[in-house]
Amino acid sequence: MPVSVVVLAAGQGKRMHSALPKVLQPLAGRPLLEHVLRAARAIQPAAIHVVYGHGGDQVRAAFAEQTDLHWVLQAEQLGTGHAVMQAMPAIPDDHEVLVLFGDVPLVRAQTLERLLAAGASGTLAFLTALLDDPEGYGRVLRDARGNVTRVVEYKDASAEERRVREINTGLMVLAAAPLRRYLGRLRNENSQREYYLTDVVGMAVADKAGVAGIAAESATEVLGINDRAQLAAAERALQRRYAADLMARGAALADPERLDVRGEVVVGRDVFLDVGVVLEGKVVLGDRVRIEPYAVIRNCTLGADTVVHPHSVLEGSAAGDDCEIGPFSRLRPGTVLSGHVKVGNFVEMKNSQIAPHSKVNHLTYVGDATVGSHVNVGAGTITCNYDGANKHRTVIGDDVFVGSGVMLVAPVEIGAGATIGAGSTITKDAPAGELTLERSKQVTVAGWQRPKKKPK
Repeated sequence: MPVSVVVLAAGQGKRMHSALPKVLQPLAGRPLLEHVLRAARAIQPAAIHVVYGHGGDQVRAAFAEQTDLHWVLQAEQLGTGHAVMQAMPAIPDDHEVLVLFGDVPLVRAQTLERLLAAGASGTLAFLTALLDDPEGYGRVLRDARGNVTRVVEYKDASAEERRVREINTGLMVLAAAPLRRYLGRLRNENSQREYYLTDVVGMAVADKAGVAGIAAESATEVLGINDRAQLAAAERALQRRYAADLMARGAALADPERLDVRGEVVVGRDVFLDVGVVLEGKVVLGDRVRIEPYAVIRNCTLGADTVVHPHSVLEGSAAGDDCEIGPFSRLRPGTVLSGHVKVGNFVEMKNSQIAPHSKVNHLTYVGDATVGSHVNVGAGTITCNYDGANKHRTVIGDDVFVGSGVMLVAPVEIGAGATIGAGSTITKDAPAGELTLERSKQVTVAGWQRPKKKPK
């Protein structure tokens, strides 16, 4: 049976104390809603309907490029049952309806598959969990045989019912035709004056339809996000999941509790990630890559045996095999290091290509440059690439030696085998194989006195 997914994402999230709608709060670098949508797409549904409300323009704008989403406005937030009602006109009767929540981001696709399997043949299936501290959650009530009788919301539960540890997560699957009937019978005669989706469970029981409460494998998988503390707990839970996945694929982690993954990571064999490493976007790490403490790698590809030393920041860059980067280096977008390149302490690069066996070791800025092989760029060198309006390129040939403290004023080309004397400001092309230098005459001013502060 085709599946239509309905994601409830209209909540305001007052307890976040944020101008950002709750479903856009970041978790591992992605909005909460994005995690839910990724799990939903993994089951290959016929359609995904997102019910939105608070901050609707922001939410829709954040997902504007995802054209497979059908957006449904819930103008008034009158409860979960009311939210699902808004999506039902677009769902055919021969579909199953899988209800998800935009603030329950850790649910796995495997769990959704289990839920769908339990809901086959017209059974209403909903996801439950056993919590040590179920405060605030609706409770699943069962009879002596273990059959579900109904779900009661926390605010409407008696003291005895609140002692039940099995909670309703809200995730549910049911065929569209009976769901439509049940939704039409909902009443808001409860403490919150809302139309509860959970009342559908009791209706199905009363109709003697099949009802199955399916327990989640882990309580963290169904963690709902309502405040900053819960968001932080979900972040750690998801990072543990990512760390376990990386180790299962062969990466060595100095401490799985001190790694942050905010994207997709591809690892080769014997990759080592030290403490405090942050991996963002699409990151590809070749065999035996070593990332040392507190480095940030964002949308980068690093070749085999490359080492990134501590406190370096790499973004939109690539490095070939056996490169050495840092400590305290910054590679900005468009930087490409060929194999066996050394980028050292406090070096910044941007939109530059460095050929094999070249070194840029200390306190240097290389921007909009093409650097040949076997080049040595001395400490304190700057490619002066910006004239206040336009960027210009510096070209450095093979086997060039650039002394310390050199200003290369682009556009400029340094010929192969040239040497540039320390302290020079180069504004014209330097010929290949020659020493080029530019220095003003050194002057000593006899008798000059350093200014002194007036006594207090």
